[in-house]
Amino acid sequence: MLKKSIAVLGALLMLVGCGSLDSEYQLVQNEKSTVQEDVAVPKGSIEYRILPQDRLKVVFYRDPQQSAEVSTGELGQEMNTDGILVNTAGYVTLPLIGKVKVAGLTQTQAADRITQRLRKYLNSPSVYVEVMNKRIYVLGEVNKPGVVKLDREKMTLFEAIAFSGDLTDNAVRDNIIIVSNKPGKGLTMRSVDLTNFKTMRYASLMLRPNDIVYVQPDGWKEFRVKSNNFTAPFETITKIAAPFVTLKYLSD
Repeated sequence: MLKKSIAVLGALLMLVGCGSLDSEYQLVQNEKSTVQEDVAVPKGSIEYRILPQDRLKVVFYRDPQQSAEVSTGELGQEMNTDGILVNTAGYVTLPLIGKVKVAGLTQTQAADRITQRLRKYLNSPSVYVEVMNKRIYVLGEVNKPGVVKLDREKMTLFEAIAFSGDLTDNAVRDNIIIVSNKPGKGLTMRSVDLTNFKTMRYASLMLRPNDIVYVQPDGWKEFRVKSNNFTAPFETITKIAAPFVTLKYLSD
């Protein structure tokens, strides 16, 4: 029996070893040479720029010196509590001024553009614009994977992990993958080693809205998952056959 167990264990190890180079369990596998590292944070790169399908909170004020905000009903349209959707062409439709293109602008620039249009209809208008759906996605070996909402322009990797309930015991800490969609560059990927303080850079730790953080599992967890997949059919057969074996034993 011991020899059979050792043989099965050896077969499982060989199975895991053969699949380690092209694992079906780990995501975003790639050659290390394609992983990019940010060495600096360009000025102005942190401030979020509005994208199609974003939802905006837009607040109108009749006079900047007045504390009471103007009701959107007074301007001829009720504001959706979920915000105003930026359409696929990058426009929002607002009371009085109609369509305004805001995609590609920062929140401040969008507010300035809307304010400029409102001056034709209101005395000293003031506008506040905020993107409501800024978020980061954290996947993999964290205790609470999912969406981390942002109430600011940026977040560090440590903060995102903290919001996700910290890393699990099976997390690979020296190769955390961050996927970003940069305007004009498309998808880029970088790797962060949280075990070595000397190699950390501020830019590599900085997350922007819509970034995806993937914490990879270690080899031991992958082995357990693969071994469970391999042995599951045999366990099922054993459970089905167990009553018949018991009856056979009792009849003898």
